[in-house]
Parts: sequence; C-alpha cells; structure tokens
Amino acid sequence: MFFACLFVTLSPVMSTVIYSSPIFGPVHSRRLGVSLGINLLPADGKWCSFDCLYCECGLNAERRAKGSLPTRQQVREALEHQLQQMQQEGPRPDVLTFAGNGEPTLHPEFPEIVEDVTALRDRYFPEARISVLSNSTQITKEKIRKALLKTDNPIMKLDTVNTQYIHFVDRPQGNYAVNDIVRYLAEMGNKVIIQTMFMEGEYEGRSVDNTTEDYVAPWLEAVRKIGSRQVMIYTIDRETPVEGLRKATPAKLDAIAQRVQDLGIACSVSY
Repeated sequence: MFFACLFVTLSPVMSTVIYSSPIFGPVHSRRLGVSLGINLLPADGKWCSFDCLYCECGLNAERRAKGSLPTRQQVREALEHQLQQMQQEGPRPDVLTFAGNGEPTLHPEFPEIVEDVTALRDRYFPEARISVLSNSTQITKEKIRKALLKTDNPIMKLDTVNTQYIHFVDRPQGNYAVNDIVRYLAEMGNKVIIQTMFMEGEYEGRSVDNTTEDYVAPWLEAVRKIGSRQVMIYTIDRETPVEGLRKATPAKLDAIAQRVQDLGIACSVSY
C-alpha cells in the first residue's frame, strides 16, 4: 500500500507535506471525494512552475527536489498495482487525480501518461473520473491542452488577473502572461473547471487579500470570458510555508460564489 504523504518540517513553526511518487493515497479530498493521487514529480521535493506563498508543499528553494521524475512505465505499473489492490480490498475511488509535489503537466510524457491512466481506469474502475490539478502555466502548449481535454476534470488555477498579485503571491518561475492564460482557458471551452484560492492576511508588510472588489470584479469578468462549466473556490486548509496568511471568511467565500452563480456557472466552496 502506498502511503498518502510524508510530513516534513521546514522550521519550528511551519510544516509542509511532500507526497509519495508516483502514486499516493487514496486520500479524502475536500472537493473530489475518495481520490487516488498520481504524482508525476519526484518523491523528495517540489518541481513546480509556480512558487506560491500558500503552497502546502513548501517554497521551491526549501523543498528543491534532487530525485528524478518517475518514468511513464513506473507510473503505469504502480497505478495498476494500486488499482488491483483497491479492487480487491477497497475503497473504490471516486477520482484518479494528477496532483502531488508541483505541476503535473511539466512531466515530458504527460500526454502519454494521460492515455495510460485512462486505459487503466477503464479496465478497473470505469465509473471513476480523471482529474488534473494544474496551475495552468503549460496550457500555452497545444499538446498539453489536448491532453488536459482528454481528462474528465481539468481543474485549472486562476487566483486573480492582477499581474502584481500573481508575481507577489503565485510567483511564476518563467514567462507568465495572465491575459494569454485566460485566452487559452477560453479556447478549452466549457470542459474547464477553474480553481481559485482566496485568502486574507499579509506577507512582508503587503496585503495578500484577494477577496476585495478590486480583485474579485476583474476575476469574475475573466471567469465569464472563459465560460468554464464550474468554478471551485477554496481557502487555506493546511499550514503555509510563510507566516501571516489567513483563511478567507465563509461569508466572503459565499458572497463570491453567489456572484459566480449569477453568471450561470456552477460554483463549489471549500472553507
């Protein structure tokens, strides 16, 4: 049996979680139910094109991976072994989720692995859904967009459309133009699910609160342009690698969710 996670302490006050690779769980997801995780990143640290202040896996510099990526064959064999075991012993998965220690679409064989996972899902648990938790940075590549659209739930991050906030909080590790990301998300059509982290607090004396109108209104307009079939809004659930970040209040999350629903788009909230 694969273990769900390995807890690693980075400092006396903050702890983060690093996941086993290539398979972890099953775990109970706030948004997805019984989820079997597929981690295409190394098991000893992060590999991500964002360096979010709120990331449960820690900051990139402190959790730099030294190991290698799992191969396509390793992923396929480990997943089949776990699905066989779950078929015999339970539980039945609601979803097979590409997630883990960073951005799954960075794996050079991501499209091929999606095909393998789909075939194994169809063989063992055809009712399960295939989800991807992605920060959206790689959707400028056509092969990544096509692969994502072959999954049931391409869950794509869009925390804000404010460039300054993105570079302060999400901290892209390469070129990132949010207008291009919104355009490509719109091209993917209503297959897309948008996920957004709302939070309050401050870091290094600057506010990280993206629940205010000057952030929410432009974000809502981007959501309308994208035309996603669903929006998932959530807030901090675990310890963060930096101090000063706080959960958004349920009242604020509910108010934002109502505005999404007023656009005719389904919206779920995780407090």
